[in-house]
Amino acid sequence: MDTIQIIVTVCCAAIITLFVYLWRVLNWIWFTPKKLEKLLRKQGLKGNSHRILYGDMKDFSRMIKEAISKPMNLSDDGDDDVAPRMVPFFLETIKKYGKKSFIWLGPRPQLLIMDPELIKEVLSKTYLYQKPHGNPLVRLLIHGLASLEEDKWAKHRKIINPAFHLEKLKHMLPAFYLSCSEMLSKWEDIVPLEGSLEIDVWPHLQQMTSDVISRTAFGSSYEEGRKIFELQKEQIQHLTESMQSVYIPGWRFLPTKRNRRMKEIKKDVRSSIRGIIDKRLKAMEAGNADNEDLLGIFLESNFKEIEQNRNKDFGMSIEEVIEESYSILLAKNLHQRCSYGL
Repeated sequence: MDTIQIIVTVCCAAIITLFVYLWRVLNWIWFTPKKLEKLLRKQGLKGNSHRILYGDMKDFSRMIKEAISKPMNLSDDGDDDVAPRMVPFFLETIKKYGKKSFIWLGPRPQLLIMDPELIKEVLSKTYLYQKPHGNPLVRLLIHGLASLEEDKWAKHRKIINPAFHLEKLKHMLPAFYLSCSEMLSKWEDIVPLEGSLEIDVWPHLQQMTSDVISRTAFGSSYEEGRKIFELQKEQIQHLTESMQSVYIPGWRFLPTKRNRRMKEIKKDVRSSIRGIIDKRLKAMEAGNADNEDLLGIFLESNFKEIEQNRNKDFGMSIEEVIEESYSILLAKNLHQRCSYGL
């Protein structure tokens, strides 16, 4: 009798556990999204009805692949907008549902807002509008200011801001000039003295942009910066591919080829940035600091904040400096991709 009771108890527990997990899955893929959809429509926003599990992801991926497969229109009439190539599904949704609409990234809705006043409100009320968590794989790419909230965000922004002052940026013009000159010199070496030659300028423009970004960010350590830049490009590609499908909770822990590579890249990038920062700190201690690049300006601003308040808590730790350096280089990397319509 006791054995039968134990078996019955175990079976009941298993059934209840199975029911709980089944309910959670159904709630995640259907009930919660439908509830959110109802609330969004009640507030006047429009969009496609939620489709189980995938939402709009299949259409999203299909339209990006179609856009990238076609050459950009660079006609004389100035019709060279990269938006249809970068975010075709967003544009189609706005055209269909208006400037206050939503799309479905799997079971999670994303709002598309083009009203300047609403955008201003979201960007100014940083304590009220929190950053979405989204796909956990994004954390392998997004660090620092872009992922912080409230007081910590305000502190980091205050310290980083001097690095982007107009007068400071003017000092970086020689880095732009040098990178452009190097590219033009390569072209002069390729083109014969007489006649003409067709050159595929795309890889040269990519290299030039990489050099400019690395030089302005890390100065004399730009060769190491270039390696970091290339690793970030690969990381962005992996993340873009992963976001074109539905993220399954816990999937990032599986030892898939992509997951292993993304974690390896994160480790390598952090290690490289740490090495550059350590060299710069030693140079600053020896009085040989170079404060003309973004990293130098950034470190100088951080030390001034600590000295003025006589408290390390007002500045950033080395780990936080690494995260922000990573973010600065990433922002430039993403800007390159958007500028070239990748």
